[in-house]
Amino acid sequence: MDWLLDNGWFLWLVLFLGLAAVETLTLDLFFIMLSVGALGGLFAALAGSGAVLQIVVFAVVSLLMILLVRPIALRHLKKGPADRLDNMDRLVGSTALALEPVTGLSGTVKIGGDTWTARSADGLSLPAGARLSVARIEGATAVVEPAAPAADGPVPPTVGG
Repeated sequence: MDWLLDNGWFLWLVLFLGLAAVETLTLDLFFIMLSVGALGGLFAALAGSGAVLQIVVFAVVSLLMILLVRPIALRHLKKGPADRLDNMDRLVGSTALALEPVTGLSGTVKIGGDTWTARSADGLSLPAGARLSVARIEGATAVVEPAAPAADGPVPPTVGG
């Protein structure tokens, strides 16, 4: 125990590595900010500061990182072209096949080879086997509506069966 009190830097090093490891699991840029605070405590310990000052350095650096650096880092991570769609947005407008009747409360559809829970956008009942269009995605549920008929004849199925 005396060794730990004399070598407080070791505790800060373990805390730094532990928080960095937790960040690799969460990926929300919170624990890495605390990890940088622990690095500040480590440097304070190596400079010969007392335990109270080390804790104050840890708290101040962590707080500054969370309040000032994290929002900027998150903004840069989420920056991308405005027209870039995520996976859920790409499904909107795609063709779906009703595997069972779809009502305003329940149903199942196949979208691009994947089976989704579904409900109708207008609350009406849509029969099994109907060709539908995805109006929007709400969580894990596809909100569907009847697909508009093609103007120049039948459309080949785009949904795997």
